[in-house]
Amino acid sequence: MAGSAHGHTPAAWTGVIISFIGFCIAGVFMVAANVPGFWAGIGVTLLGGVVGGAMKIAGLGMPKESAAVAAAREAATSRALEKARA
Repeated sequence: MAGSAHGHTPAAWTGVIISFIGFCIAGVFMVAANVPGFWAGIGVTLLGGVVGGAMKIAGLGMPKESAAVAAAREAATSRALEKARA
């Protein structure tokens, strides 16, 4: 996954950070036995997913790979494998 830069975008980072903060809020209020605070934390966690998705739609996520790029990568991989076999 490291070679594909999976998730290294502003949309992914923002969504994960907001969700992590919500998870921490929910955890603190769960230990404190505060039900409304717990559900508020769960709401913040879900908000992180919504914000990350909205940022991706706004163009701050990873772009979709075109068919031409996929075909070029597959051809290059095939050539490299053939070269390695020879």
